[in-house]
Amino acid sequence: MTKNTRIGPLILVLGMMISACASPSAQRSCPAGGCPDDAKITAEVQGQLKQRPQLAPPNQVYVSTRGGVVYLSGQVATDLQRHDAEAAARSVPGVAKVVNTIALTYSGR
Repeated sequence: MTKNTRIGPLILVLGMMISACASPSAQRSCPAGGCPDDAKITAEVQGQLKQRPQLAPPNQVYVSTRGGVVYLSGQVATDLQRHDAEAAARSVPGVAKVVNTIALTYSGR
């Protein structure tokens, strides 16, 4: 194989990767303070979580939003509660994706 025939496929693959990263569906850019709807989404997700008594203390679920992506963190007692918190977040209009890093408490493992 010549040098040119080996580089051609590599350039093609790199070009496809770069164009995929630049597509609007793959990435939403927001100013440093976040997207305008992020605070609203966070508040609505928190409201949904408060409506679920099974997620009340001693469970702790924290919510943050960046570019329409909701990040859930904290601790709950059961895996079912983790899934319930994620379902609550997904039910809010404007949520593009949910990243669930909620941990189980020691007693829940």
